[in-house]
Amino acid sequence: MHSISVFCGANKGNQPWFEEAATELGKTLAERGIRVLFGGGSVGLMGVLADAVLAHGGQITGIITHQLNGLELGHSGVADMVSVETMSERRVLLLKNTDGVITLPGGYGSLDEHFEALTLAQLRQYRKPIGLLNVRGYYDPLIRMMDVMVENGFLKPDNRNLCIDAPTVSELLEKMTAYEYKALEKWL
Repeated sequence: MHSISVFCGANKGNQPWFEEAATELGKTLAERGIRVLFGGGSVGLMGVLADAVLAHGGQITGIITHQLNGLELGHSGVADMVSVETMSERRVLLLKNTDGVITLPGGYGSLDEHFEALTLAQLRQYRKPIGLLNVRGYYDPLIRMMDVMVENGFLKPDNRNLCIDAPTVSELLEKMTAYEYKALEKWL
């Protein structure tokens, strides 16, 4: 993998391990020479991730809306910053030309971006690994909900398997590296 988009919160959460996971992810990606694309923010886990990538000599590209940049939320240390009009444009650019996606703990925006990637994968428009970093079980209820969708006939098992999850950075990257997109027998 040469580049990964990371979706994460504009907040740090209320437990130290969220920040620790963002730092570890940024450091690991930088050390492996993997370019990071992210939401461009200086706050929350976005800022922590960017700081870690930069501190370890990594390459990073921020994609931020004019509105958020105008509120002075853009990361000033990120030289490669793309400013767009809408969140929809931002999501498109975050997925374009990347070799995968990792979602750290976050809120509505992180889940929106994560499920956009999964929906595009389900529709065969995105064929790269989509990872969920399940830090200390943060995403356990969401993972269980996806399983409930399968159990109740709203999601095919093959489409459920489009979402890769792991509790650690190293395990998630290992699973993502081994991932092979398989054409699904049925669309939905």
